[in-house]
Amino acid sequence: MFVRDAMTRHVITISMDATLADVREIFEAAAFHHLIVTENRRVVGVLSDRDLLENLSPFVGKMSEQMRDIARLNRKVHQVMSRTLRTTSAESLLVDAGEVMIHNRISCLPVIGDGGKAAGILTIRDIATVAVEILGEAGRSAA
Repeated sequence: MFVRDAMTRHVITISMDATLADVREIFEAAAFHHLIVTENRRVVGVLSDRDLLENLSPFVGKMSEQMRDIARLNRKVHQVMSRTLRTTSAESLLVDAGEVMIHNRISCLPVIGDGGKAAGILTIRDIATVAVEILGEAGRSAA
């Protein structure tokens, strides 16, 4: 099985110069946990919802909110994104991509296409979905 068989093709990208306020809006509106960071349409990093939470003040939107808490929303994506980028291609074996994720303790791999552009994203959830399908088929055929 190949990465192309399990990856999510609809991928949301964000500019390195976007703010954490922009990221927060995207994560609040969508049901996913990773954004692929691009510069000139090329993949340069990943930003997770955990990265966002680690860089926001817990007081934003609360009565104890102060100006410094709001100012953190103006930080740029390139200041907090993961720059140690591990990627895969759609033609890679799914097992190899999964091993990279487990070995590096990461929850997603951007899938890179022509010219370094994002072709999709492979997440632990995508791999778990395939695993459950395979285990289900094996269990049904064994019964």
